[in-house]
Order: sequence, then C-alpha cells, then structure tokens
Amino acid sequence: MSELASREAALDAQIEAARAEAKREVEAAEQEAARIMRDAEARVQAMQVQHEQDLATETQRIREEASAQAQSQAQATRQKASGRVQQAAERILRAVLP
Repeated sequence: MSELASREAALDAQIEAARAEAKREVEAAEQEAARIMRDAEARVQAMQVQHEQDLATETQRIREEASAQAQSQAQATRQKASGRVQQAAERILRAVLP
C-alpha cells in the first residue's frame, strides 16, 4: 500500500510538473503571438503611410500633367483664335477697300 501511495505521489508530481511546463509553453506562445501582432500592426501602419505618400505623389503628378495639358491647349486655342481674327480683319479690309 505504501508503494502504491508512493507511485501515486510520483505520478501526481509528474502531472503537476507537466501542467507547469504546459503553462509556461502557453505563456511563451501567447507572448510570441502578441509580438507577432505588434509587428504586423507596425507593418500595416508603415504600408498605410507609404500608400498615402504614393497616392499623394501620383495625385500631384496627375495635376501637373493636367495643368500642362490645359496650358498647351489654351495656347493652341489662343493661336487659332488669333489667326481667325487676323483672317477676319483681312477679309473686312478686302471687302471695304477696293
């Protein structure tokens, strides 16, 4: 009977040691998961900042391109209008002057 009690105590000690080891492993895993989550959140924030910078750069490029195109078209329109005014003036002069 004493041997049985001794074995039971030894098994209880082994079970308790296994529980303590399992608890340490769970805690370590939870800490690692928390570290991974912090790293992931930091990466997401960095990616958001980069995306916003890229978007701002692309928006500025598009605005500059649109502005240059509008200026070019405006200049072409002015030149065309100037040519038409000159043609109209010449026609008027030809019609009025013999």
